[in-house]
Amino acid sequence: MAERIPESLQKKIEARLRYHEDLGIRLFYRERSAAARNPEESAAAALSMPPSPIPVIEESSLPKSAPQPKLGPEKTSAALRDILPPPTGPSLFEAVDKLKDDTLLKIREDIGDCTRCKLHKGRHKIVFGDGNPKAELVFIGEGPGADEDMQGLPFVGRAGKLLTQMIEAMGLQRKDVYICNVVKCRPPENRAPEPDEVTTCSPYLLRQIDVIQPKVIVCLGAVAAKTLLETTRGISQFRGEWLQWRGRKLMATYHPAYLLRNPNAKGEVWKDLQKVMAELGLQVPKKTKS
Repeated sequence: MAERIPESLQKKIEARLRYHEDLGIRLFYRERSAAARNPEESAAAALSMPPSPIPVIEESSLPKSAPQPKLGPEKTSAALRDILPPPTGPSLFEAVDKLKDDTLLKIREDIGDCTRCKLHKGRHKIVFGDGNPKAELVFIGEGPGADEDMQGLPFVGRAGKLLTQMIEAMGLQRKDVYICNVVKCRPPENRAPEPDEVTTCSPYLLRQIDVIQPKVIVCLGAVAAKTLLETTRGISQFRGEWLQWRGRKLMATYHPAYLLRNPNAKGEVWKDLQKVMAELGLQVPKKTKS
């Protein structure tokens, strides 16, 4: 009967075998008859064996991935590059794919009797948008006010009447343009929409823009501009400058409500609108001598 291997030696053998197994070397076989005749000698021989070298795979035998083409720097509008910092995370709109055969009617149906954010609790009517569904010019505000909430139409209060005058001064009618807001429900006390409300509602705004495909977008006020441009910069830092947004020209200017409080800023807004008119090929009306 074969002698029992001492426990200390057995532990050393097990440790050595685990070491070789970690290296990918397994199944050591010795002549069973010899091991049976002198187990201690066999175990000692196993311990004295130098560790087998780890096999080295030659680089030439590894599959090589195809070389990646070098991409040149993305061409960006000088104004956009200088004024707005690069985005630090995924875009608010990156997850929103353009829907095939989408229409304004489908978007309105998808919104339904919306309860997706807390703004629905105090609203009377959803204010979807109004105007020409194929307009070259889209005006975007921040959200409905009290008059808009009651009528279900954008910009129909005091600020809306001023916007209408601005549009008519450009030689257009409200029916020629499209008017909408970042959020479709009135924020309480006309406060600015909160980030979660903007995140919830903005995808529908994006779909509206994709369906209309305007040539120019005019953001009325800081909320609309900051939402589309995804920036925290103040609007005064880029107001009146042409910016690129998803392949379209975007102009940010002051909100009509701001002009009601600060009439001296109307001249600056008129300069901005004249740039829009030039882009759309509209004639700037000449001053008439009295």
